[in-house]
Amino acid sequence: MKFTRKLQEGIFLQRYKRFFADIEWQGQKITAHLPNTGSLKSVNNPGQHCLFSESDNPERKLKFTLEMIKSPAGAWVGVNTATPNIIMRETLERVVGHPEIVGTFAHWAHYDEAKAEYKINGETRLDFVLKKKGSDKYHHIEVKNVTLNEDGVAKFPDAVSERGQKHLRELMSLLDQGHTAELVFTVQRHDCGSFAPADHIDPDYGKLLREAYHKGVKISPLLVDLSPESVELSETLLPLKF
Repeated sequence: MKFTRKLQEGIFLQRYKRFFADIEWQGQKITAHLPNTGSLKSVNNPGQHCLFSESDNPERKLKFTLEMIKSPAGAWVGVNTATPNIIMRETLERVVGHPEIVGTFAHWAHYDEAKAEYKINGETRLDFVLKKKGSDKYHHIEVKNVTLNEDGVAKFPDAVSERGQKHLRELMSLLDQGHTAELVFTVQRHDCGSFAPADHIDPDYGKLLREAYHKGVKISPLLVDLSPESVELSETLLPLKF
């Protein structure tokens, strides 16, 4: 995902009302949209450098969007929760239908078609489904955004997630129907060496994630490459720390 223009750098001042952030930039205070419903635990650090984008859309109430905050240790952390699905879609568009591809994305490359926002029942749409011609069994993918780092371990969720628990149950149900399923955790920071569920924040999610893993749901924690010019899904797969 390439930004239409290079991100601007400022100083993150505060988050408030969940979706607003104040930024110091060029001697003034501006307000930016913060598209993140999580707690931003380990990222909400006033005084750190941040990167934000600027929109030319005159209909937007806020022309700025907070994209990244620098951690105290110096790593950029992507905070825009719209980013993971965009970079996942771009990756699937590049690899699906190309069985010659090897490496981390090879298991997606052998499918012929990818669809986004796939409805699996009357209440739920999963982020992506991959299909092979002539088969009625699909590979379902749900994408989660990870910003929490504790002692070098990327963790999810950063707040109790009943929706996340529901998705895990539904992915396991899809396995019972003969389909395959995968959870892609996009880790939007490069200072983590492994991935684990945040049991101390949402123990029910941790229990369900382990159950799903042992049942056969593929768990893929992938690092995201971040820069002021672009964001891309890398092929670096973090080891699971269960």
